[in-house]
Amino acid sequence: MLQTNCILRGDSIEVMRTLPDKCVDVIFADPPYFMQLGEELYRPDSSHVESVDDAWDKFQDFKAYDTFTLDWLHEARRILKDNGTLWVIGSYHNIFRVGYHLQNLKFWLLNDIVWVKVNPMPNFKGTRFTNAHETLIWCAKSNQSKYTFHYDSMKAFNDDLQMRSDWHLPICSGPERLKDKNGKKVHTTQKPESLLYRVILASTNPGDVILDPFFGTGTTGAVAKKLGRKYIGIEREQTYIDYAQKRLDAIPEMVDDTILEPMGSKKTEPRIPFGSVIEHGLLKPGQKLFDAKRKFCAVVRADGSLQTGGQSGSIHRLGAQLQGVPSCNGWTFWHLPRDEAGEQKMITIDTLRQQLKEEIFLSSN
Repeated sequence: MLQTNCILRGDSIEVMRTLPDKCVDVIFADPPYFMQLGEELYRPDSSHVESVDDAWDKFQDFKAYDTFTLDWLHEARRILKDNGTLWVIGSYHNIFRVGYHLQNLKFWLLNDIVWVKVNPMPNFKGTRFTNAHETLIWCAKSNQSKYTFHYDSMKAFNDDLQMRSDWHLPICSGPERLKDKNGKKVHTTQKPESLLYRVILASTNPGDVILDPFFGTGTTGAVAKKLGRKYIGIEREQTYIDYAQKRLDAIPEMVDDTILEPMGSKKTEPRIPFGSVIEHGLLKPGQKLFDAKRKFCAVVRADGSLQTGGQSGSIHRLGAQLQGVPSCNGWTFWHLPRDEAGEQKMITIDTLRQQLKEEIFLSSN
């Protein structure tokens, strides 16, 4: 049985090789960038800049880095479910090499997301542009994958505007940045939770298993736990594991699972044609429908069309013809008189459609 909500200590590639085929729903990978920094960095006031000079980011050459990348991507592809997705984040140092290998391994690229850092580290030497972004590649196992994407949730998240591929977010700082007893950063490349929040919210469902093969201080696990997802972290550095576990233990379990469910997508809802409302007996042939102001009246026909005078058509087409407009949402245009507590009210025929959707949902569960 697959162990989840845990940190597995060891080399990422070796540990992934112990996991069963097609066992995780999503992989979020923040691999070494191979930044190849040649010298120490200092600010104009001569203070030292904590740059990425960790041993785990060092490789002999590009050939060694490519071998490492191919090895972990091969394992990622094996353990990812057929409808799962993979996220990889990187900088200009490595992301183009990673993308090249992804396509050679037949991954299907869905998006490249640009994380625009609203508070990037300046270029202290003044020798090039400030590096103010990183790139995330989001891909499926193939172009046939029925991957998860919560379009409606992300649109609601973004004030009813389509979520774009440029994400303006701050780097990890303040109380979120883990520091040791001396006030030094625990990890040089800790990612902000806001970044993982979007990734996980957009591409997973509650209960899904998310693997992070380069777990670090556990940002992926922290956000996964907050959003009711399961996580598996792989990390070889015990110091990172200790801080990550303490961080994860401090996050309370979510009690109300209903608030974690993504917003329903119209694509996943059962399609209810107007004829189904008739065949299920919620409307009968011969009944009269009206617009909200009772200016127009039409009769329901057995085949699901409406008729008034010498005109007939679908609920949408006839509604548009009567108003002299190019299109009409017949579900909200046409109303049915209904007696409620001795008082006649007008309800939209969409009310009947929603009633039928609920009946179909209940009967299928």
